Amino acid sequence: MFDDIYKGKRVLVTGHTGFKGTWLSLWLMSLGADVLGYALQPQTNPSIFDAVSLDSQIKSIFGDILDTEKLERVFCEFRPDFVFHLAAQPLVRRSYFEPVQTYQTNVIGTLNILQAALKSGNVKAFVNVTTDKCYENKETTIPYKEDDAMGGYDMYSSSKGCVEIMSSSYRRCFLQEENTYNMATARAGNVIGGGDWAQDRLVPDCIRALVSGIKIILRNPDAVRPWQHVLEPLGGYLLLGQKLACEYGGNFAQGFNFGPDKNSVLTVGDVAKKIVRLWGGGKIFVKRDTKLHEAKLLMLDTEKAQNLLGWHPCYNADETVEKTVEWYRLFYSRDNMLACTLQQIKDYERTMNGKIS
Repeated sequence: MFDDIYKGKRVLVTGHTGFKGTWLSLWLMSLGADVLGYALQPQTNPSIFDAVSLDSQIKSIFGDILDTEKLERVFCEFRPDFVFHLAAQPLVRRSYFEPVQTYQTNVIGTLNILQAALKSGNVKAFVNVTTDKCYENKETTIPYKEDDAMGGYDMYSSSKGCVEIMSSSYRRCFLQEENTYNMATARAGNVIGGGDWAQDRLVPDCIRALVSGIKIILRNPDAVRPWQHVLEPLGGYLLLGQKLACEYGGNFAQGFNFGPDKNSVLTVGDVAKKIVRLWGGGKIFVKRDTKLHEAKLLMLDTEKAQNLLGWHPCYNADETVEKTVEWYRLFYSRDNMLACTLQQIKDYERTMNGKIS
C-alpha cells in the first residue's frame, strides 16, 4: 500500500487518542511506520485508544498542542518525516459552550503545530485535517468544491474555516523555500466507525442507547449528511501524504475534499434506522432541539481528490453502517479489539487497492 512510502519513516500523529487518530495510528503502524502520537489523554470512557491498547503499540506522549515548549521539544527530538495533524476540539455543540477553547485549540493549536514542524527541519509532508464544515454552508443541493468560500455558522465550523485560511497564508508566507515541507488540508464529511464514544454524535448516541436498553433520541432526523466510514478519509489522508512527499509534492499542497458517493448522503433518521435494524432491535424517539443551530444539509464534491490523487470511496452506506455496528458488537462481546480493528483495516485495504487509479 502507498508504495511503501511510510515503511521505516517517522510519522507524528496529533490527536492520536481520539477516534480518527487511533484508527490512523494503527494503520500507519501496520504499514511499517515508526509512529509517535501526541495528544491529550482520551476524552471519553470507553475509548478506542484503550480498547485497542494503542499505548502499547506505538510511542505515545500526552500533551496539549497549546504547550509550545513541549511541542517543539517533541518535534526536535523525534524529527518526523510526516505529520498528520488531527488534534482538535471537534464537536459543534460543545463549541457553543466553549467558544474560546474551541478557537484556541483549533486555530492557535494548528499554528503551533505548523511552526514546530518548520523548526524541526526534517518534515517532508504535512496533512492538516480540517472538516467539511469549513465551508460557508448555504444548505443547497450543490456539493461544495475546494475553492468555495470558507465560513461557518457555529464556532466550531468557523474555527475550521479560519484554519483553512490561516493554513493557506502560512503556506504562502513560510513554505515556499526548498528546505521546508509540503502541506495540504483535508476536509472530510461525517465520519462513522467503531470506537467513537463522543457526546452529541449520532452513532455513539445510538450505541449508548441500544446498550442501555433506552430509546434513541434524535434531535434533527431530517438533516442530510455525507456519511462515510472512518477508513475512507484516512485512506485519502495517506494517499495525500504519499503525494506530498514525492518529487513534485508541491503540486498537491492545497485543499482536498474526501466524502462519500451521492448514494451515501442520507438523513440522520435513515442512518439511525439502519443501526437499529442491524443491532436487532431498539426504539427511536424524535425530540427536536431548535435552541442551537445545526446545518440541515451539507454535501461535498470529491472530483478533485479522485482526479489528482486517484482516491475513490469504497464503501456504500449499507457497508459503512454494517462495519460500524460489527465493531461495537465485538467490543461489547469483549473480543480482541486490536485484532478486530486491524482486520477491518486489512479488509478495507483490499477493497481500496482495487479502486486506486
